[in-house]
Amino acid sequence: MTHKKQLVKYKNHLLKRYLKLLEKAYNYNFIDEAKSDLAAFKAMKIFEKINQVSYLEREVIQ
Repeated sequence: MTHKKQLVKYKNHLLKRYLKLLEKAYNYNFIDEAKSDLAAFKAMKIFEKINQVSYLEREVIQ
């Protein structure tokens, strides 16, 4: 598997996790604020990884 395909596959995996955590954070918003904050924090950390992978993906293309 090429590096570009690996990056795309990893980015898709991260996006799925990110969306699940955002949904979890929204759903817990009214029930348990601590769980909501934790899910939002984890989503934020994953978003940082998505940005890093996007940057690497641009570098591989050039």
